[in-house]
Amino acid sequence: MSASIDTKVAPVRSERIIIRFSLVQRLEHLVLLLSFAVLFFTGLPQKYRATEWSQFLLSTPDRVETVQTIHHIAAVVLILEVLYHLGKAISLLVQRKLPGEMFPTWKDLKDAWQMVKYLLFLSKGKPVFGKYNFEQKVTYWFLFFGIGIMVVTGLILLFPIFVTRFLPGGVVPAALLAHGTEAIVAMIFVVIWHFYHVHLERLNLSIFTGKINEEEMQTFHALEYKRLMVQGKNEKDTGGKS
Repeated sequence: MSASIDTKVAPVRSERIIIRFSLVQRLEHLVLLLSFAVLFFTGLPQKYRATEWSQFLLSTPDRVETVQTIHHIAAVVLILEVLYHLGKAISLLVQRKLPGEMFPTWKDLKDAWQMVKYLLFLSKGKPVFGKYNFEQKVTYWFLFFGIGIMVVTGLILLFPIFVTRFLPGGVVPAALLAHGTEAIVAMIFVVIWHFYHVHLERLNLSIFTGKINEEEMQTFHALEYKRLMVQGKNEKDTGGKS
């Protein structure tokens, strides 16, 4: 009696990978993430200087100076990142090559309303998104203006004597209040809104790897996937000539 051997082999499932973010975009995000985190954790004990935990951390003048120095270095890094980002955008705008995917449109309002109806069980389907959905656009523009506020108020706090040569003295305490408040609001927004939608709702690491698989692209960015497929077909039909 001979034993039979199962020679069936499980089918190999191929998975197409799509490039979603360039190396430069990923580096920009990393610089923004690290500098913002350093600024927050060095700025928080300075904002709440009267609390016991802050007095414990900043118990000596040397510690205060060290924390302030780290805070200022991180601020310079963030400002350089902002200037680079704006400079690149202006350069692309002048060349008429600035992509418009991140700008808000009426479709974003419709998508937001459609998502509300879906979450309330008033609609069976989710909205279909392009390269960026309305949640990602909200994150980008909230941080864009929030960081702008923190940069301007931070420069006022760093050079108060110079600023008060041209502006009333009350601008300094106002800048201090706006700077700390905006930092806390931005961190809460990033942790609750951005972190949830990007990493908890689904594990999305494309901003770090630069890549997304075809299935996720079809599911979460169907309009962009369709555009890329049409573009790829046209390039194939024309032999790669534009």
